[in-house]
Amino acid sequence: MHVNHKLSYALSAGLAAALLLSVIPGEARNRFSNPASPGRNEPATANAEQQSSAPQVANSRFEQRAVSQSLAEEINAWAAHASQPEWLGYSVPAVNGDRNVCCNGNWNGDGCGTCFLEDRRGNNSSFSAQKKIDLEGPRNLVVLYRAESGKIGKIRVASEDCALDAGGLRFVWLSEVKPAESVAFLSTFVTGTDFDEHGREKPSQGALTAIALHAGAEADRAMESFVAPQQRESLRKQAAFWLGAARGASGFELLKKMAKSDASPEVRAHIAFALSVSHQPGAIDEMIRMAHDDESAHVRGQALFWLAQKAGQKAAATITGAISNDPDTEVKKKAVFALSQMPKDEGVPKLIEVAQNNRNPEVRKQAMFWLGQSHDPRALAFFEQILAH
Repeated sequence: MHVNHKLSYALSAGLAAALLLSVIPGEARNRFSNPASPGRNEPATANAEQQSSAPQVANSRFEQRAVSQSLAEEINAWAAHASQPEWLGYSVPAVNGDRNVCCNGNWNGDGCGTCFLEDRRGNNSSFSAQKKIDLEGPRNLVVLYRAESGKIGKIRVASEDCALDAGGLRFVWLSEVKPAESVAFLSTFVTGTDFDEHGREKPSQGALTAIALHAGAEADRAMESFVAPQQRESLRKQAAFWLGAARGASGFELLKKMAKSDASPEVRAHIAFALSVSHQPGAIDEMIRMAHDDESAHVRGQALFWLAQKAGQKAAATITGAISNDPDTEVKKKAVFALSQMPKDEGVPKLIEVAQNNRNPEVRKQAMFWLGQSHDPRALAFFEQILAH
């Protein structure tokens, strides 16, 4: 998925930790299979297969071992013994998509670059569109845990082409991790008590992001459980975003179901946004249905706004239809605003038409306001025409 300002908005609102699943350049993959990673002490017992599965970890006390018990038992035992800060990581197959995931805002070039795990300036996952697609072999997602004082305090994700800087801390790399066990363990954080707590970075948020980026049916089932009616509203909203951003056709089907059945207007309004970041063929049609049919004026207005970001004839017809036909004046005004968000060659002529012909004075006033904000020569000519009369 290609990342734009909407995605940046979602990530800053805490919806993840913000899409979406890396495509790995071949040359970057070759770097990871190189055992001579700078700043890393390789255990003498690590075999070639294990080394090829590990990312490049710099500035760390690096250890590598295979999982010898269940993943939950392995990680819980590691965390319990972590009196000082340290990191643990492993890789799993990533969900399909042309995207790159970095553990924070520090990277250079087309790939992820280096993730500074202990850099206080940026703690959220960041995403960028990937220009080069590697068609050879599976693409992997790196899942990272930070433990201190006997408990896990952070969960992050990174593309396998990201070099990691552990800030001089111990870093344990696990091989032979089963993806289903990873999803199950991460799910215990998503359904925990800290999901609604305010704070810069919570394990629950990172765990939801990680599950959304896992490939496979286990992740699909977990995401479906997070949007069940009995789940808290905040979780349903954030999970809905990831259904649109990362889960492809299965996510789209769940969003369509939620758009019709979720009892919360706030959640349904957020579904309109989730549909706007989906690349599934029917996403725009479902947004149009919501703009026409949802019982909530708030939801209809949000659907119109996100439709405007998609542009195109279908979106324009729905927005102008709402201005003419929606019974709620506030929805009409939101539709006028939506016109202002469309490309100028599409939006400005329609705003002029509304300002000239709409029978609702509030709607005409709104159209005039947004024409004034457009700084478009056609808007200026329209104003001069009005003043001349």
